[in-house]
Amino acid sequence: MNFDPAIAAHQALQQAEEQGELGDFEDEILESEEIFSTIQGPKATAAFDVLQGFGEKLPQSRWYQEYLIYITWQQVTEGPLAQYFQHGLDASNRFLEQFAKEIEGTPTLQHILAIRESFQGGLGIETEEVIPEYEEDAFAGGD
Repeated sequence: MNFDPAIAAHQALQQAEEQGELGDFEDEILESEEIFSTIQGPKATAAFDVLQGFGEKLPQSRWYQEYLIYITWQQVTEGPLAQYFQHGLDASNRFLEQFAKEIEGTPTLQHILAIRESFQGGLGIETEEVIPEYEEDAFAGGD
């Protein structure tokens, strides 16, 4: 990856906050983010789980969903368990299905494709097995 997922996560969460995507959950999300970002171990894992739970309640929140992908990579680096790689891959796929047209031609698309490839690598999936419609060239011609 040619970017720092921690910085990208911070920027995405900031955008989610500025765009009003967090709604009534904003205070709880920011509190959980503070714990996740500053503490390691079981408390950080619990905060990660809380943040992911809010993602299920905010599926249309583009910036927040992007943030969740980046923090999943951070969680992978803390404890490289297959469940986190799989969660990250699934989240990346959902994000691309939902927001690909909106992020076409942006650095976000490149970041999500790169991190998705890293999640695949952690699961032992060769990049040649990538679903073609998510590759950048596929966006040029449409379906």
